[in-house]
Amino acid sequence: MFRRALQFSSGPGLLFQRLGTRRSSSILGKVEVGRGYGSWVPTASSFVTFRAYAGRTVGLLREEGWDGKVSKIKKTIQSILPGKTRDSLYNTSHLPPEHSDVVIVGGGVLGLSVAFWLKKLEKKQGAIRVLVVDRDYTYSKASTGLSVGGIRQQFSLPENVQLSLFSINFLRNINVHAEYLAVVDAPPLDLQFSPSGYLLLASEKDAATLEKNVRMQRQEGAKVCLMSPEQLRNKFPWINTEGVALASYGMEDEGWFDPWSLLQGLRRKAQSMGVLFCQGEVTRFVTSSSRMETSSGEQMILKRICEVHVKMNHSLEYQPVECAIVINAGGAWSGQIAELAGIGKGPPGTLEGTKLPVEPRKRYVYLWHCPQGPGLEAPLVTNTNGVYFRREGLGNNYLGGRNPTEEEEPDPTNLEVDYDFFQYKVWPHLAKRVPAFKTLKVRSAWAGYYDYNTFDQNGVVGPHPLVVNMYFATGFSGHGLQHAPAVGRAVAEMVLEGHFQTINMSPFLFSRFYLGEKFQECNII
Repeated sequence: MFRRALQFSSGPGLLFQRLGTRRSSSILGKVEVGRGYGSWVPTASSFVTFRAYAGRTVGLLREEGWDGKVSKIKKTIQSILPGKTRDSLYNTSHLPPEHSDVVIVGGGVLGLSVAFWLKKLEKKQGAIRVLVVDRDYTYSKASTGLSVGGIRQQFSLPENVQLSLFSINFLRNINVHAEYLAVVDAPPLDLQFSPSGYLLLASEKDAATLEKNVRMQRQEGAKVCLMSPEQLRNKFPWINTEGVALASYGMEDEGWFDPWSLLQGLRRKAQSMGVLFCQGEVTRFVTSSSRMETSSGEQMILKRICEVHVKMNHSLEYQPVECAIVINAGGAWSGQIAELAGIGKGPPGTLEGTKLPVEPRKRYVYLWHCPQGPGLEAPLVTNTNGVYFRREGLGNNYLGGRNPTEEEEPDPTNLEVDYDFFQYKVWPHLAKRVPAFKTLKVRSAWAGYYDYNTFDQNGVVGPHPLVVNMYFATGFSGHGLQHAPAVGRAVAEMVLEGHFQTINMSPFLFSRFYLGEKFQECNII
């Protein structure tokens, strides 16, 4: 049960305390709280008791040197006398509501996109109450703000190409009236989109796969071309083509943008549409269960989440929120959130024992300066061994890095940067591919998390087969930011209509983990 300390302040203010439920009465009166606000209402029979109790409190405050608090206490008491204007004693605006139709766990770009599309696609305005819960509104460790912000169509699966095409169209029209993220009387969003394209380099061993991927990407509508080493040297003379057999280049709707602007734009728009926000941590799900027998006679237990417990920051108190739907958009921590609902805790080899295979993987991004480096025409380049870089701004600065091998995976319990990784695993390959980078100087670096799907490095979208009202929007292993507009719509369609409409996301369902059917995305950068 939710327990809340009702108090004026720290110190002697603790003397004036009442622990109660959300809707409780006491000898001092009753607390009425609804929709995240609260007020204390005195009852006729309790006023004398309250006056005596408050008087003793004021006396104690004087004795202990808290004179500055006394006037506040008196004013508060006077405000609730009969005939006086009643003020709220206790601020509960930080608390989530008691009820919400949908609770979204995770306030990053994927969670915000789901919130936006739920409100945009609802049949009647204001019909759906949506609550977004996130642990940290500063987003200091969130994957969104720490991303390099790339968007591309050069994937190995048609569905990922379709997600990219939808998302780039969304980003291009982001300020069109109120259709997307425009807000009345608010300045337009500036995503600082740089349409410089992606350039993927392939060795002789990978050339056939690259050519096959480009053929598929073109069929899906992406404007991608193949380039020979000679064409590569003519267009980008600063590239050393040694070891390059073939390259693919995105001629349109590829490049990079500012992730922070997209996140803030989604949040601003969601708030304008009535989405509620709460800073806190989900610590528990209360579920109900029912038995089901399959056509083969197998007994299965279906669960439904009835209540989400949200723990307030820097506090022991928590708030239960009754709900109908839970969206797991917890990014790198979505596997832990799934476990709270009992997912993966059954016998091994069963659907009940199948975990959500998403975990945090730490990735480094380095910023360096090179006065003689590639100019404004430089795309985001991915080398044959996975080392990548792109321009950052107009001052000959560059961002880049490389995904480590399984043996090189760093400790994900912190976000400390390993500069030796750049020195020995990144820089030699950069200097070989772009000779000008031999003289680069690293200026800074940071680390962020991938919501890494260890099964097939692809997204998880849609409902869980046994926890029937938990839906996923996670596991994209580094390309969740660029696909967020499309994924948010797909999840909203599944919640509201019961099936995918815009893009068929069936291959992304959770059930593939139990069935062992990998939906492998090969182009992970």
